[in-house]
Amino acid sequence: MSDATPVGRHRVDHRRRLLFILGGVVAVGVIAYALYYLLYAAHFESTDDAYVGGDIVAITSQENGTVLALHADNTEAVRRGQVLIELEPIKPKVAMDAAVADLARTVRSVRTDFSRVNQARAQLNAADIALSQAQSDYRRRASAGNAVSAEELVHARDAVNSASAAVAAAQSSLAQALSSVQGTSTATNPDVLAAIARLRNAAIVLQHMRLLAPVDGVVAQRTVQIGQQIAPGTPLMAVVPLQSVWVDANFKEGQLEAMRIGQPATITADIYGGGVTYHGRIVGLGAGSGSAFALLPPQNASGNWIKIVQRVPVRIALDPKELRDHPLRIGLSVNVSVDISDTSGSMTAAPASYHIQGISGSDGGAETEALIRRILSENGA
Repeated sequence: MSDATPVGRHRVDHRRRLLFILGGVVAVGVIAYALYYLLYAAHFESTDDAYVGGDIVAITSQENGTVLALHADNTEAVRRGQVLIELEPIKPKVAMDAAVADLARTVRSVRTDFSRVNQARAQLNAADIALSQAQSDYRRRASAGNAVSAEELVHARDAVNSASAAVAAAQSSLAQALSSVQGTSTATNPDVLAAIARLRNAAIVLQHMRLLAPVDGVVAQRTVQIGQQIAPGTPLMAVVPLQSVWVDANFKEGQLEAMRIGQPATITADIYGGGVTYHGRIVGLGAGSGSAFALLPPQNASGNWIKIVQRVPVRIALDPKELRDHPLRIGLSVNVSVDISDTSGSMTAAPASYHIQGISGSDGGAETEALIRRILSENGA
């Protein structure tokens, strides 16, 4: 049966209709993709090479010690200032008691130094009086002429010299006594201040027997155990502040041309699927590609060379409210899409604005200062 028959012509017409429909579908698809690209895709850059980043605050000891108690474990939430670890405090308490006794003894010693000044002044006054008397006796005998023997006159002159030497010795003793206390009071004497510093140091060491959480967060990487002897700087656990995590999105270098600081971004996390969308903004672009900061950076000037597209990390800050509603964990995979339609922002690094504040050390606290004042008062300072 040839195509000239009615059945053949019907088949030809049917194939033509199918080809026409297929061509129309392809044309519609091409037009739809062109519209999608021009109206949407051309204004967005996306990547799935993106991960949640955050601070990992290490908990370490500043002193040697033995772990006495643990108050937090992995996955548990802690608050800033909460006690995490306690170390054995017996030796620091003994050192604190010794520092208290040392301050009291030093205050009493300085008071004795002030008393020596008064004593030296009294001795100088007595020596001045003795010199005045010796000089008066010598002048009287010298004016008596032949009524006084030469031997008696010599004795009078020797008495003047002896009294003068006593005055010089008393002046030296007074200067020596003043050298340790002049210009100060008992409370401001250098020896007392040094003893106060030793007491504060003992109080600080005693405070270090309780390790506090420097920030709000979740405990991770706990390695410390009860009874463990630890050295300063040994990692014991970490606290991760999940309320301030961010996203590091690694874009290809060809995607960075229109990327600017401040551009909005939408993020979806694999942990929640597509049902939760986070909103953020670019806060910075990395200073180099990931390979440039690798442990073994590439040596492109040696041997055969193959060009490899590099990726640059772009940091994206997230909405804190959205993080509270749907917490993220460090290292999770996310998908990032950045709206690059607004290119008015800066391509250079933004001024430093990042801030995280732990618990700063003190010089012993109000209790230590009250103890110092009480010791000074009880010992007459």
